[in-house]
Amino acid sequence: MIPEVDILVEDPRWSASFDVDALVHKAIAGTMAVIEPEIGPGAEVSFLFCDDAQIAVLNHSWRGKDSPTNVLSFPALESGGDFRMLGDIVLAFETIAREAADEDKHLEAHTAHMIVHGFLHLLGYDHIESEDAEEMEAAESRVLIGLGLADPWAGDKAQTKASLQ
Repeated sequence: MIPEVDILVEDPRWSASFDVDALVHKAIAGTMAVIEPEIGPGAEVSFLFCDDAQIAVLNHSWRGKDSPTNVLSFPALESGGDFRMLGDIVLAFETIAREAADEDKHLEAHTAHMIVHGFLHLLGYDHIESEDAEEMEAAESRVLIGLGLADPWAGDKAQTKASLQ
């Protein structure tokens, strides 16, 4: 079962770059198909597509870090009844765009990776310990390959927009 998705685009550069809604839905569906988590009916995840300034405030408030970051995930603390809020994912335009340019990736492909990364955090994955990081990276690789993208951990940077169509 694929969760309901709520998307808020606060920085218009996101929508000017590609179809944000289509990319989120494709990345979430791709993750669900590969990972097959048990989330049940009524599950929901929300996305905020913002800029570096906004994510820097959140990064400082929640993680004590005085800088922007590419993606933040906020897993829901509890859920109940038939409704299950998985959590929130926040993505920053400038950081993700800069990373994509630095790594010679298309913005849309790198954003798909960050959506998958953030969603995996909501599903309980993390990368604090090296063993957990290896498990999360392997999951990201399987999902992104399933989406027709290059494995971000294999050194192959040939991610194309065409593969996301």
